[in-house]
Amino acid sequence: MSKKHLFSLLLLFITASGYSQSPKHSKTSAFTSYKGLVMAGYQGWFNAPDDGGGRGWNHYNSHGKFEPGSTNIDVWPDVSEYEKTYQTSFKHSDGSYAYVYSSHDASSTETHFKWMQQYGVDGVFVQRFIADVQRGRGRAHNDVVLSNVLTSSRKHHKAIALMYDLSGMREGGDSIVIKDWKHLVDSLKLTNRGNKQTYLYHNGKPLVAVWGIGFNDNRRYGLAEAERIIDFLKNDPVYGGCAVLLGVPTYWRDFGNDTEKDPHLHAVLRKADIIHPWFVGRYNEDSYPQFQSRIADDIAWCKTNKLDYVPVVFPGFSWHNMNPRSLQNQIPRNRGHFFWKQIYGAISSGAEMLYVAMFDEVDEGTAILKASKNPPVGLSTFVKYEDDIPNDYYLYLTGYAGKMLRKQIPLQKDVPLPVGINKK
Repeated sequence: MSKKHLFSLLLLFITASGYSQSPKHSKTSAFTSYKGLVMAGYQGWFNAPDDGGGRGWNHYNSHGKFEPGSTNIDVWPDVSEYEKTYQTSFKHSDGSYAYVYSSHDASSTETHFKWMQQYGVDGVFVQRFIADVQRGRGRAHNDVVLSNVLTSSRKHHKAIALMYDLSGMREGGDSIVIKDWKHLVDSLKLTNRGNKQTYLYHNGKPLVAVWGIGFNDNRRYGLAEAERIIDFLKNDPVYGGCAVLLGVPTYWRDFGNDTEKDPHLHAVLRKADIIHPWFVGRYNEDSYPQFQSRIADDIAWCKTNKLDYVPVVFPGFSWHNMNPRSLQNQIPRNRGHFFWKQIYGAISSGAEMLYVAMFDEVDEGTAILKASKNPPVGLSTFVKYEDDIPNDYYLYLTGYAGKMLRKQIPLQKDVPLPVGINKK
């Protein structure tokens, strides 16, 4: 018998026996389950000229310009603790120039993970947009960010996982995802850094998130591509053996509003390990109480179908500079009350893990990183936290939520306030 035939028989035996450990992945990790963790999304997509990424002002800019009156961000980051920053043409009220950071710099990533350690944020899902990884500079930037994340997560002992965002993918784009996953496993050793690595595992396997399945917003791919990606990640004898989290529409369970009406969607979802519906912008503080029952019903469906479930919580929402027709501060943070109402609601409804949107998305005003209390003034305006709310408040609340989720402290309905803040 030839070596080729012998290898083929071995692969058939492995598949038939149900053995799921890929030879490309370490057997386990320091983080063996998503349960009990509060993870945040990490965009890592901000660039500045001269940062080495060759992308100019990326994601700070609007229609190719980053200048007063033309920007995509609604929250200005506080950069006082960053090692390296970049001057902009925006100015503060005293006439001094305003600065931003670049996600391309390892020192920026290090600052973010230092905060995670300081405030008890459990880790992040690093976003990887298919529209980016198809192009040279986009893929190179994403690889740099992911490499820096791997280094800082190990240093500060924080969990990380990869989240593919399929937005912008075309028909047949599953081949791009598969090729990219092989690239990351082989080149960055993403899941093969030893049994104490910081890559997040779930159900004994490396967890890979795939976001953008089942939406009815006229995407150029469908359930066929999603199913091939899931089957590859779970069953490929070399690069598979993964657990899969699927990012789905808010109304995935009952095929409402934002969800395509194909009943095959539920069959696809049953192949996953975790269901992760997207809630950002779906409610505000007043309407959330009526929405909360959906989480309990979602969890019940998942339990019946032997799946885990992770809801989204977000601190607020604003994308006026990106979409001028939208009101600025569209969903107010209200001194942390909105964020905490969701955290309490999710945990009291039975959620065993949480996803915070997002760590660094100043574009849509959902970021929990430290925000400037003194943003630039002029043609562009920016959302500020209330005067008596510290710029690190949402990092603090996220860490506090993790302790509450793990029952290290009692479930608390009222938002915890740092010392020195008067309750209103």
